Amino acid sequence: MPRQSPLPPPLFLETFATPIGPFSIATDTSGAIHATAFGEETALRKRLPAAAKPAGSAFKTPTRRSEARKQVEEYFRQKRHRFDLALAARGTAFQQRVWAALREIPFGETTSYGALAAQLGSPKAARGVGSANAANPICLIVPCHRVIAANGTLGGFAFGLEIKQALLAHEQARP
Repeated sequence: MPRQSPLPPPLFLETFATPIGPFSIATDTSGAIHATAFGEETALRKRLPAAAKPAGSAFKTPTRRSEARKQVEEYFRQKRHRFDLALAARGTAFQQRVWAALREIPFGETTSYGALAAQLGSPKAARGVGSANAANPICLIVPCHRVIAANGTLGGFAFGLEIKQALLAHEQARP
């Protein structure tokens, strides 16, 4: 009899309003974040790898506000500049290195794809950094919006340049 792969853990979905539109978070029973998205459930599902998607079509509804949601709300109230949350993003070893480096970019600052590649010891991997950024399933908390093109233009963002620009403006408006 063929061995069945284990079912993915149940995931809980929270979607809530932010100053720049709805934001969705998928967490597991331990509170670790698997994905985030600007938008509703459909946008969030696109961010999850197939192996992490919950069985069936529905996420579970949390019984109380998650720590992740609390910290995102604090971020938008200018009460939090760094997230302290468990993450469960799946990716290659290189992607994981890029995502860890993204978390070290200070609130209100930006860096370029090339500078981040050099920081990782791979100065010719700017495109690889860009690809890892695009594959980041945990936007905002893993702040891929803080990476811009070397010429100072915004570059790309999975949820559109308008949202990226709004996030960067929010971070520049320090109290």
